[in-house]
Amino acid sequence: MEKIQPGKYVELGYDLYEVTPTGDVLVHQTDAEDPEKIVFGVTRGMIRPLETAIDGLEAGGEFDVTVKADEAFGPRDPEQIVTLEKDIFEVDGKFDNEAITPGAVLPMMTADGYRINGVVEVVTDTHVKMDFNHPLAGKDVRFKGKIIVVRDATPEELQPVHGCGCGCDHNDCGDDCGCGHDSCGCH
Repeated sequence: MEKIQPGKYVELGYDLYEVTPTGDVLVHQTDAEDPEKIVFGVTRGMIRPLETAIDGLEAGGEFDVTVKADEAFGPRDPEQIVTLEKDIFEVDGKFDNEAITPGAVLPMMTADGYRINGVVEVVTDTHVKMDFNHPLAGKDVRFKGKIIVVRDATPEELQPVHGCGCGCDHNDCGDDCGCGHDSCGCH
């Protein structure tokens, strides 16, 4: 059996828990038909303690790792809480009072063209206050799961995508995907 090492394609299934003083709370599960897919050592954004926990495992290997907040999704950043003009949420001159309410998660676009989700905190007559921190920022988490597949990565899988948020890696579209290549942060 192949072991996880840099350059290997890996599929893993896991449950993600928020670690709380009263016990672990399940917050996310990967779908059996759509496990997490990475190229070990190549895929960016891997949580380092999780990466360390799966290093060297084979298909069928299990992992269970608790990660402190600063190594997981980072601390809560007060600069990620912003107040926006209410008129940017208008469609055809109307504000959607039913969809834009405290607690609602809204997809937004950064100035660099990246898609991010924000949580509405407060809606006033003129502004909408939103929190763009990761929902698990500032929280300890636990990953418990199993390795499903370990194999050599294909040349295509070894090529990291730009990750511009437009849904296109700009390798096959001729930069004509409609995202405005020059403005989406891909170069």
